[in-house]
Amino acid sequence: MALQKRIDEDLIAAMRAKDSARLGVLRMLKAALKNAAIDKAGAEGELEDSEAIAVVRKQVKQRQDSIESFEKGGRSELAEKERAEIAVLNSYLPQAMSGEELKRIVAETIAETGATSRAQMGVVMKALQQKVAGRADGKTLSAEVQRQLGS
Repeated sequence: MALQKRIDEDLIAAMRAKDSARLGVLRMLKAALKNAAIDKAGAEGELEDSEAIAVVRKQVKQRQDSIESFEKGGRSELAEKERAEIAVLNSYLPQAMSGEELKRIVAETIAETGATSRAQMGVVMKALQQKVAGRADGKTLSAEVQRQLGS
């Protein structure tokens, strides 16, 4: 619950500072968190920090998809707005893993699961998701697992 409390405090601070860009992002994030909590446990439901982080990641992913669409459509000003929103959202995510740390954890997990080919990638990914706990996105994990299992 600490993450949601921090978001609430930052929302109030953005209101006081009249920071409309940050305020808009935080309001959308708060709504997404509330919707996720309602989906989980009804109107009075609350999310654990790990679940809240998953919601923040989902919001970042949506904005990344929007950036791709805006750039294809030649709307660079809208893409920049989305990038600014991603910067705000990233401040609520845990520190990302370094490339070396990611490679090491993937190698350890492959050894632990005994995977030898890409056909066993699902087993490795499931174990990895639990180990990295939101410190790396699925796309990055998948690419590294494929690279290590392919060689």
